Amino acid sequence: MNKKKNIAFKDYAPQQIMLLPPSLEELIEPDHPVRTVKQVIEQINLDPLIANYKGGGTSSYHPRMLLKVLVYAYLRNVYSSRKIEEAVKQDIHFMWLSGMSKPDHNTINRFRSERLKKVLKKIFAQVVTLLAEEGLLSLQTAYIDGTKIEANANRYTFVWGNAIKTSKERIAKQLEELWSYTEKIATQELKDTAPVTFEKIDAQKVKQTIEQIDQALKDKPVDKKVKQKINYAKKNWEKNLEKYSEQEKILDKRNSFSKTDTDATFMRMKEDHMRNGQLKPGYNLQLSTNNQYITNYTVHHHPTDTLTLKSHIAEHENLYHQSPQTVVADAGYGSQENYQWMEEKNIEAFVKYNTFHKEQEKKISDNPFLTENLFYNPQQDCYYCPMGQPMKKIYDTAGKSLNGFTRHYSAYRAVNCEGCPLRSQCFKEKGNRIIKVNHQLNHYKTKAREKLNSPEGILHRKKRMCDTEPVFANIKHNKNFKRFNLRGKQKTEIEIGLIALAHNLTKKAA
Repeated sequence: MNKKKNIAFKDYAPQQIMLLPPSLEELIEPDHPVRTVKQVIEQINLDPLIANYKGGGTSSYHPRMLLKVLVYAYLRNVYSSRKIEEAVKQDIHFMWLSGMSKPDHNTINRFRSERLKKVLKKIFAQVVTLLAEEGLLSLQTAYIDGTKIEANANRYTFVWGNAIKTSKERIAKQLEELWSYTEKIATQELKDTAPVTFEKIDAQKVKQTIEQIDQALKDKPVDKKVKQKINYAKKNWEKNLEKYSEQEKILDKRNSFSKTDTDATFMRMKEDHMRNGQLKPGYNLQLSTNNQYITNYTVHHHPTDTLTLKSHIAEHENLYHQSPQTVVADAGYGSQENYQWMEEKNIEAFVKYNTFHKEQEKKISDNPFLTENLFYNPQQDCYYCPMGQPMKKIYDTAGKSLNGFTRHYSAYRAVNCEGCPLRSQCFKEKGNRIIKVNHQLNHYKTKAREKLNSPEGILHRKKRMCDTEPVFANIKHNKNFKRFNLRGKQKTEIEIGLIALAHNLTKKAA
């Protein structure tokens, strides 16, 4: 027979009214991150943010309270304005921060999307400066890296620059064919017309040309298919070209954009679960870090990191009124334009170029047939092939980057390649071997190689991986921020600013 146990329960009286109910302050742990958020945001000068308010009318929620709530929400991985609205009514940490205020989701979203526009960067810089004053980070050294984050846009509604170019070329070709046909059928009617060229066309020119063709062929025996083509051209070509013109303005040197977020460009993402290389609309996020704190962030249309470095460092100057003394970046950033610009700024650059790691391999460094391993005589301005024969310069040429930077190349041609016993190993093309060389880039590569392989360079290369990669891992995996919630470049910058603030304050609290 089981003996009855003496079981004791703690008091439980949910209906009991407290004579002196506890304050929220007592319910918040002393070392909870929410206290760090409150403490830091209290020290920030919010005059630029308050200046966004016009005054008059009904009272507004205080921007300091809303900023605290938003930053803490991003710290807690809560990104939806409706979920933040719910949290300020139910979560004691949010209730403590908001002082029991209950802003609705429209107020929260309007504050995030409109009020923080153009001022969040200044707030972020103030926080980073406070952290630097505490000795938690340094603004003198910037470890830079980038990642692609998917835009809040439809993956299947896109515009491609090459498609626009092809469509315009097709219209120009068909217009030229119609004009040639008209010249044959109605020579007299076009006798006094100025010659028409179709290399460059626009909506107005197409409209005028079609009207001329239509008028010239009036009362003439015209092929039925030509009539159909003219009718189609009158209805569609002008408006299509106007549409293409607007789309080209939106593209602005890009190769694509999404129709649902025209600032987003189609890029390849690391998060490619189908492993089919699918392009998705997104943004190129660039971060500077130091001691795993984020010191600078920029959002870019271009997927190529090389094109982002100058504007990213310029933003650092804008935020802190000084350039970083040292910049450390991976191979995606090494270009003549970037090396030259950083040299002019007196920035010590530990920045890899795209072939840096390959050059470290023995099979590359010991290959005598590679252009970079051929001997160059600067006095004679010639290279020497593996057989010791001179390769003389035959011409100079130049090219421009997407940023408009001019790069100069020199071409050198070998002699007597026919019958050379090393030809099959040296090159495959017909005739004598020709190489193209950018001497200025080679000069910067040599300097970069020496710096990167120095003891200081090796230390920076190791530290960069330990400094930037954990930050991206935290954002994408711990914070589960792999897709923007807002649309447009300005609003995505606000989101990243809140993420960066949340990351830095989480680290400070830890």
